Amino acid sequence: MFSGKARAYTNIALIKYWGKEDQELIIPMNSSLSLTLDAFYTETQVIFSEDLTEDRFYLDNQLQDSKATVKVSRFLDLVRSQARSSLYAVVKSQNFVPTAAGLASSASGLAALAGAASAALKLDLAPEDLSRLARRGSGSACRSIYGGFAEWQKGNSDQTSRAVKVPSNNFENDLSMIFVVVNDAKKDISSRDGMQRTVETSAFYDGWLQTVPQDLARAKKAIIEKDFNTLGKVTEASALKMHGTTLAANPPFTYWSAESMQVMDLVRQLRNNGLPCYFTMDAGPNVKILVERKNENALLHALSSQLNYQHLVVAHAGPAIEILPEDAPLPSF
Repeated sequence: MFSGKARAYTNIALIKYWGKEDQELIIPMNSSLSLTLDAFYTETQVIFSEDLTEDRFYLDNQLQDSKATVKVSRFLDLVRSQARSSLYAVVKSQNFVPTAAGLASSASGLAALAGAASAALKLDLAPEDLSRLARRGSGSACRSIYGGFAEWQKGNSDQTSRAVKVPSNNFENDLSMIFVVVNDAKKDISSRDGMQRTVETSAFYDGWLQTVPQDLARAKKAIIEKDFNTLGKVTEASALKMHGTTLAANPPFTYWSAESMQVMDLVRQLRNNGLPCYFTMDAGPNVKILVERKNENALLHALSSQLNYQHLVVAHAGPAIEILPEDAPLPSF
């Protein structure tokens, strides 16, 4: 019996990734840049055993059906291949983040699975290699291997597409991100399906793609110079451009809701009134607001006083993936 356990944190892309160049290897159409956060995370334990005749997958203490388990098994096959092992595994994963609601649960989930499985089979992977492995489960998971800012470098092959740490002068410690959870239900269109439809049919997609390298360079420069307003502007613009591409897909769709637009309008009003803050959104209706830590309380007060719901979550820069002690009880087979 071989066991490993890991905790990985979500990351939120400031410069967005949207679309795959290679569906099988999960090589993106563009590079992206993210901030790992401490508020949401996944803990996963993987136990390989000779007593098993198939893989089993438990999510939040519930045994998952064959569809969910197949995805996990395919990922485990990559780990088994590297380790030259044929053992089946029990995977126990606990999400401390709503699943499939645009809050990046796939990033933390697949990063934790990569860390736990590779630890169980003693692969001893360097961060870049663990990032490459995590990418094969979920693209954004490759960035959750790192704490703080990370750049997923597009690359052009399985070997070259991986995330790296972004130099920051510890700028991440000056920042807060407030999640306005307008809806934590499972979304109608998955990120994977939304990306594919957009890449294949959106009249706006190529135009957005051409702007990404400049946005990425601008964001990295702002980070190293600790220029909050420039980082905020390029973050907000990247999100708006990405979501704009979905409106020109066939058929068109959007992840925005009326509540999403209300929050975005409020952020603009607050900024115009002298409180520097900027929004971003992933493939879901929930809005994330980037603000300097010194202005965190002022923003929270403004949001609480002007929104009808109180589901606000404060996040700060999160750590890199952690390999945890194996003190959790092992399941019986």
